[in-house]
Amino acid sequence: MKVILKQDVEKLGKTGEIVKVAPGYGRNFLIPRKLAALATEGNLKIMEIEQLAHARRDQREKKAAEVVARELSKLVVTLQRKSGEGGTLYGSVTSIDIADYLITHKIDIDKRKIQLDDPIKSVGEYHVPIRLHREVTVPIRVIVQAEPAS
Repeated sequence: MKVILKQDVEKLGKTGEIVKVAPGYGRNFLIPRKLAALATEGNLKIMEIEQLAHARRDQREKKAAEVVARELSKLVVTLQRKSGEGGTLYGSVTSIDIADYLITHKIDIDKRKIQLDDPIKSVGEYHVPIRLHREVTVPIRVIVQAEPAS
């Protein structure tokens, strides 16, 4: 039995692929769980239309991400934090802090898109990548300064 996968299925294939499966697996597992549809001409046409729409939407999202990337590449994030001897911070700078800074500059970026492996724990300059789209990643400069003593 041939089916069109509606979602990625581990060890079987990716969305939109036509795969041959055992009839029982298709009828009793894949189709009832909406993971696949029978590979009929009508379903093939519907899947083709959906793939075109998805490709157009993805292209629009990529262009929008590139516009935001150009804006972000010009921006320097400067944060001041209390620090001790040797530039060690009391606390740390996280992706939430960077996202909050960007929001104050009218750039709305989800904190999960900021790819900060570990929190920043010392004063200095860092390059932090932001993944705006699966094909668009832009590094931003983050400068962490010691807060002036009052």
